[in-house]
Amino acid sequence: MALKKNDVTFRQLSADELDAWRKIPPAVASDCMNRTQVMKAAIKSISQGATLCGQARTVSTMAGDCVAICVLIATAQPGEVIVVDAGGVEDTAVWGGVMAEEAFLRNLGGAVVDGAIRDVADMRKRGFAMYCRAIVPRGPHTGFGGDVDGLVSVGGVAVSPGDIVLGDDDGVVVVPLNIADEILVAAQAHLLKEEEWLRQLHQGISVAATHSAPMVK
Repeated sequence: MALKKNDVTFRQLSADELDAWRKIPPAVASDCMNRTQVMKAAIKSISQGATLCGQARTVSTMAGDCVAICVLIATAQPGEVIVVDAGGVEDTAVWGGVMAEEAFLRNLGGAVVDGAIRDVADMRKRGFAMYCRAIVPRGPHTGFGGDVDGLVSVGGVAVSPGDIVLGDDDGVVVVPLNIADEILVAAQAHLLKEEEWLRQLHQGISVAATHSAPMVK
């Protein structure tokens, strides 16, 4: 498989828009998309308390190969999140400490790898936001090729360049860019609703009372 680089453009979110998204937990964003767009539970952060928020740059790799990822790290813009379809392979890492160091120095927003990584201690020291399926010492091959900035499937979710990637201790949610504005408004309203639920709880009103559906007689 040769290395293919797709020529894509997408609307880049402003700093203010990204700041607004940083206030939205992944779970709330998913709730506002009919509880969809959630990556599989196996995709988790390597560091407790880490968060992820940025627009996606996508890459798919041959099994156990890292060359396409390296190409994308070198060309991605600050704040962007590298989203990798590594085929879910758990026995060979396609991302390691040197790659993470370059991503850190380029001020990338983090990475999500549907596959394995290694050198996690280095990433934790740097505070690099990394989400992955597995961790294993075996390193990758180079030169087999891949596809950069195409539509990928990562953790069971379709991801296009420019989509918004949100992560926390719960996992990862992807908000398609074409519905981002309406989902942000809905998520902000949802957070206000949750604040009201919490206020009622502290007044002695139960969760059952605040969430009960009307009884049908």
